[in-house]
Amino acid sequence: MSKVKQRDKDLFENFFVLELANNHWGRLERGLKLIRDHGAIVRYNNVKAAIKLQFRDVDEFIHPDFKGNTELRYVKKTEDTKLTKAEFARMIQEIRDVSCIPMATPFDEASVDLCVEFDMPIIKIASSDMNDWLLIEKIASTRRPTIVSTGGASEKDLDDLVSFFEKRDIPLSINHCVSLYPSEDSELNLDQIDYLRNRYPEHVIGLSTHEYHDWHSSMLISYGKGARTWERHIDIDYEGVPVSSYCSLPEHCDSWFKAFHKAKEMCGGISDSRRVISKKETEYLNALVRGAYARRDLESNYVFSKESFEKDFYLAIPLHKGQLSCREVMNGEKLLKPIKANERLTIEHIDGPYSENSSLKKLIMNRGIDIQ
Repeated sequence: MSKVKQRDKDLFENFFVLELANNHWGRLERGLKLIRDHGAIVRYNNVKAAIKLQFRDVDEFIHPDFKGNTELRYVKKTEDTKLTKAEFARMIQEIRDVSCIPMATPFDEASVDLCVEFDMPIIKIASSDMNDWLLIEKIASTRRPTIVSTGGASEKDLDDLVSFFEKRDIPLSINHCVSLYPSEDSELNLDQIDYLRNRYPEHVIGLSTHEYHDWHSSMLISYGKGARTWERHIDIDYEGVPVSSYCSLPEHCDSWFKAFHKAKEMCGGISDSRRVISKKETEYLNALVRGAYARRDLESNYVFSKESFEKDFYLAIPLHKGQLSCREVMNGEKLLKPIKANERLTIEHIDGPYSENSSLKKLIMNRGIDIQ
């Protein structure tokens, strides 16, 4: 039985995070197109999705001695992709306009305040910040639902962070993540979904993934293992800007979402109780059940017992409507009328619960073939 609170299920289950990251490249027009193109795919596939931005207080985030440094890739990209607060506001409005959920990863404390100012419903903790307790405490102070990617975190790192959020009763979803960009199929370690579900049974477990060969298989496998939230980096093929191999284009996300629907269809959506057996399946199985036939002529008032049944009756297909089968145990009942050799034993032949109980009688009368 699942221990995850309904509150957390409502927030995180079957939820997709599309990580826009810095793929707007500091240009509002590109960011808006990226949002629109992926928003259309989200809407077409009828999934619940967030489009996630990255927030950094660029003026404070980079040490003064390294500002303008073009040799350090992280520094250069951070400066090249800087947007104003007004431009972020416009992108967030566009995310809402395409019926997606706005979301952000803040990389510093001032950016957490920006998440609150923009009323982000969910906040993300990046794998690289699993030990940044100043940032984690600031995020927790907002009491907003949070998703964390595990990346290269140790077991103690994970235990400490999960315990921190549990003690404060803040909704937390935990994504298995391999921090390799891109990730080869052999590096995905999807069995870690099992590990996380077993270790943190009160939380929705997800997958943040960067593989680039296939947008289908990992969805089927991860859903089957119990992942219920997913994250990928997104981009668009636009203006000749190179697309990183770990980023998903709209057509890739379309395949991803379709694989999700297929996984959901095939798994059935019931994991904590017995499924409802369909009429179609019951009818198919009933056609395979053996019915009871007399071995010899028998007179009325014949008394059934386990020993006499095996001697005087045999079981064979097909089973007919109203015929008693291998599923019915007959012990102490009597024949109400004679039966001839090879004649089928029906509910009309005997007394006892099968003929007296209306629901049992209805079940037996409606199963099997209707050939005279």
